[in-house]
Amino acid sequence: MRYYLIAGEASGDLHASRLMMALKEQDAAAEFRFYGGDLMQSAGGVRVKHYRELAYMGFVPVLLHLPTILRNMKQAKRDIVAWQPDVVILVDYPGFNLDIAKYVKKHTNIPVYYYISPKIWAWKEYRIKNIKRDVDELFSILPFEVEFFEGKHHYPIHYVGNPTADEVKEFLVESGARPKDACYQRDARKRKVEGGKRKEIKPIIALLAGSRKQEIKDNLPTMIQAAKKFEQDYELVLAGAPSIDDAYYNQFIAGTNVRLVKNQTYQLLSEAHAALVTSGTATLETALFRVPQVVCYETPLPRLIGWLRKKVLKVKYISLVNLIADREVVRELVADTFTLDNISHELEVILSDPQREQMLKGYEDVWARLGKENAPRNAARIMIELLGKTSV
Repeated sequence: MRYYLIAGEASGDLHASRLMMALKEQDAAAEFRFYGGDLMQSAGGVRVKHYRELAYMGFVPVLLHLPTILRNMKQAKRDIVAWQPDVVILVDYPGFNLDIAKYVKKHTNIPVYYYISPKIWAWKEYRIKNIKRDVDELFSILPFEVEFFEGKHHYPIHYVGNPTADEVKEFLVESGARPKDACYQRDARKRKVEGGKRKEIKPIIALLAGSRKQEIKDNLPTMIQAAKKFEQDYELVLAGAPSIDDAYYNQFIAGTNVRLVKNQTYQLLSEAHAALVTSGTATLETALFRVPQVVCYETPLPRLIGWLRKKVLKVKYISLVNLIADREVVRELVADTFTLDNISHELEVILSDPQREQMLKGYEDVWARLGKENAPRNAARIMIELLGKTSV
């Protein structure tokens, strides 16, 4: 079978690559053509364009690159029609992908599947009309989305489990690392022998500042400033996004004691004592590694955005941790609450045992609610069944 996939950013590249491998396991004749990244490339197939040429965030960057975005959309539409796949699989990235879905549905008979459903429960709920019209099958990785789509909007979806939970479990098994418990955390300061002398190793405060340049620019400087207060007792380590050059990070960490690591986020989280995290999948990853965290997200016009958040957003929380738990497990500092003093204070709070243990208990609820295991394999099986093919 011929599968055409479109992923527009780093997380989509990861999840799409896992789905591609699962499809290959169950369909020996699988062929892939895609917009995506290096991970999808390693899974096999023909890459039409790298996601780095698609990933623009924020009103001004999108406006400045609008001709490029429109050109990429036009190219993708032409390429899908020319290749005639058995199915188009869209992975997150709704601003681009919903436009592709509309075109494919209107101009072809190719079914459109959406893997990792658009987060319209947060905002732009009106897009449900487009989804109902243009998307044949929707595959969700967040358990609370079932009630939103099926209960509220009477649109049946497939909850297949959460791939991030699968990836964390896989890392823990393969690396021999273990999720941290309260006893481990209290003994976070360790010693090692180096040159015949015992050297103290500081516990780590991890900094996860997002995967896009605009997010990093907005959030990282204040995150570093807040964490510096604790650098005498803790090591500050920044998780670099694979798509961002070291030189971009260096402008923010030059002259500081922050250490940059690339392609080692899970290893970092397996060792971290606490974390400052920009909202997104990283908040869930941090929770699944049982690392107490503060969620930080700076916005322009913070007071206005803070007011709009209360009036426009359809949900109480922005972090996946709190959304899945359906209560405040981690503190969210967003818009008008994103301040240096607030971040420093909340970080200090989670460095203490009582607050840490309370948050770790909340993380257990998140694990339990995620439920099903092996999301890519579940999704691949359902897709192949729906397309009328038997497993190989």
